[in-house]
Amino acid sequence: MVTPEAWRPDSAERRLTQLGIKLPSPPQPFGIYAEAVQSGNLLFLSGMLPTEGREPKFIGRIGAELDAEAGQQAAHLAALNALAVARQHLGSLDKVRRIVRLGVSVATSGDIRNQPKVADGASALLQDVFGPDKNPSRLIAGVASLPLGAPVALEVIFEVATSEAP
Repeated sequence: MVTPEAWRPDSAERRLTQLGIKLPSPPQPFGIYAEAVQSGNLLFLSGMLPTEGREPKFIGRIGAELDAEAGQQAAHLAALNALAVARQHLGSLDKVRRIVRLGVSVATSGDIRNQPKVADGASALLQDVFGPDKNPSRLIAGVASLPLGAPVALEVIFEVATSEAP
């Protein structure tokens, strides 16, 4: 994770290169919905899952089939997919002015209380790419199950530069 003191104001695209991150191909929707919808200067992403291609890379619930560390890795992969979808829609991640909100649904079993640790897998990646000054507000919810048996699902709202905005 990048600390505020160590952060240099580079572009998001340059940070991906510096971090050695190659984004995956954007996932296709698993139902009848749009993965990215832009309204004005807000870009809404929904249903970002930890998939590779058309298959879930992680299956299970935190506290049952998976531990928090695996959940964190799943959240990281879901965030990579979110960045791939955002780049596809915007043309460049450099158009992101800030991340407004990160919603993280975590499939859990039993009395699990470490959902924030799981969500940090997505938050850390977003901070590394965009910098601590663009950290979003965050909502985390434990749920009984998620599509494809995934342990996490992300909803992301970005503020983006538009042709109308300076």
